[in-house]
Parts: sequence; structure tokens; C-alpha cells
Amino acid sequence: MEEQLSAIFARFRGTAGEVIPLLQKTQEELGFLPEEAMRRIGDFAGVPFSKVYGVATFYTMFRFTPVGKYHVCVCRGTACHVRGADQILEHVERELGISENETTGDGEFSLETVACIGCCALAPCITVNSDVHGRLTSKKASQVLKKARGAALKEEEDGK
Repeated sequence: MEEQLSAIFARFRGTAGEVIPLLQKTQEELGFLPEEAMRRIGDFAGVPFSKVYGVATFYTMFRFTPVGKYHVCVCRGTACHVRGADQILEHVERELGISENETTGDGEFSLETVACIGCCALAPCITVNSDVHGRLTSKKASQVLKKARGAALKEEEDGK
């Protein structure tokens, strides 16, 4: 983490006005915001840890625990809601064996809901990492998760 933070800090001047971009870059690099990283950001920007933590907890885009290798986001925007996002969420929860804001025990999948992913014409939608999957039914959602599971197994086999 030390090297990653040093590389991030090298792109900034270290001012209080940079706390949000520093948090964003740190989360982008580490996948979440560990307490130690937020303390280091505070030291670098000259801001007390309590203020950094306050900013990080105010914005829902920041997370404090690692996400799975396959981060599934179910859209709950108006169009998705009207077209069955709640049923898709329930189905994905059953398929993965986890609830919203949880990660599977093996660290492969995490699940969260988002206010809108901006693909209203494709409602209901989910993203798996940065890939958008739209016009979902329970069956299509199962296929998307099966494909991700297959990719995970292939990566595991290739790594052995």
C-alpha cells in the first residue's frame, strides 16, 4: 500500500482541497479506503483524520471494505425500479448467497445497489465491474453470473 499511496501523492500538491480527489484515486487504486490510507491522506493534505473520515463517510461512492473480484451493481433508478429491479436484486442475492453490501466468502463476488447507472433505456440493468447488462430477466441475470463464474474458474485454472 505504501508504494501505491506514494505514487498517488506524487500527482498532488497536498492541500485540503484535494481530499476528495485523493480519496477517489486511493479507492481506484486499492479498491476501497482502509483506515491507514485515510490517515495518510490526512497527513499529506494537512487535514485531521476526523475530517477525512467525515468526507469519506458523507459520500456514498466511497467504501471501507474490499469488493469482490466481480463487483455486481444492481440499478435501482426509476426506470429499472419500474421494470423489476427489486426482483432482479432478490434473484442475484439468491444466486450469490449474499445480501446487498456483502461479499462472498471466497471474495469472488460483491453486491450493491446504485441509484442509477445511466442506462435507463436498457432497464432493468446491472453492472459486473464495468460491463453493463440490460433488459434483464431472472434467467438473463443467471446467465450473466454464470459467465462471470466461468471466467473466474478459467483464471484460476490458468494460474495453476
